[in-house]
Amino acid sequence: MSSARPADENRSRRTRHPVALAIGIGCCVLAVVVGAYLLGTFDARLMVPGWIAFGAMLIVPLRKLGARESSVGAALFIVVAALFAGYGADLARDDVTLQVRGEKVAATVAKERQEGVGKSRRSFYVLERRDGTRVPGPEMATGFEAYEVGQALTVLVDPEGELEPRTPGEADATGELLSSAGALLAALGCVAWMTWRGSVAARRGEDAGTSPTQEEQDEQEQKLREALRTSPTDRRGYIKVPPEDYPAVSHRRAARIAWEMGLRAEATGNRGSWRFGESVVVEVPLD
Repeated sequence: MSSARPADENRSRRTRHPVALAIGIGCCVLAVVVGAYLLGTFDARLMVPGWIAFGAMLIVPLRKLGARESSVGAALFIVVAALFAGYGADLARDDVTLQVRGEKVAATVAKERQEGVGKSRRSFYVLERRDGTRVPGPEMATGFEAYEVGQALTVLVDPEGELEPRTPGEADATGELLSSAGALLAALGCVAWMTWRGSVAARRGEDAGTSPTQEEQDEQEQKLREALRTSPTDRRGYIKVPPEDYPAVSHRRAARIAWEMGLRAEATGNRGSWRFGESVVVEVPLD
């Protein structure tokens, strides 16, 4: 019984300020996404080590939230979602900039050149104003449309000449921004979900008490024996038992009790219940 109290005290320390910890994790995720956007590069040689380090740093605070779910899996999900959020925002960067500072210009396609073959072929266009002067900026690459030499277009032009001109439809960044926002919300939602799961686990621990007496443990073990003796089996031959009904009994102790009654305890795929049967896929190790 002496080991129960330190474990409960550790759990209490882990979940004492879960909301503040969750807010801190969320701010960290947001800062990383904004930093990736401001950095403006997604070169694998530079980004992969950084994202791996970010994921490793997330594991410890996620574990402190107290959820029983894998903090490693949650950290991996958050990293992937944050990566998509930053990448989506980066894709929208030029479109947003062009919409903010761009000028609408009536232009004509003066020249066309092509690169690549087959499906990878792309066309690039040199645009001129009606007075014959070239539109500032790089050549306009093909988007969803193909244009003919001499065709008149209305395009958004960067006065500073840094961005390629685009038609108003191709400069619409709504899709990229919505995808980026959705990925960011998914990352923050995972943090919120882990916080909620940790609070549920903490409440169950409080309801169970910090140090059950020997009498309570003996009573719950007897109750478990009765359940194993009288409960019906499901179609796969398992007896399902809700573990929250036996807070003073560990899974391994329950497996020992089942073994004494000629049953085995399933270690995997329990989905919130303990499962016992004459044969199992993976057996819980006995005490």
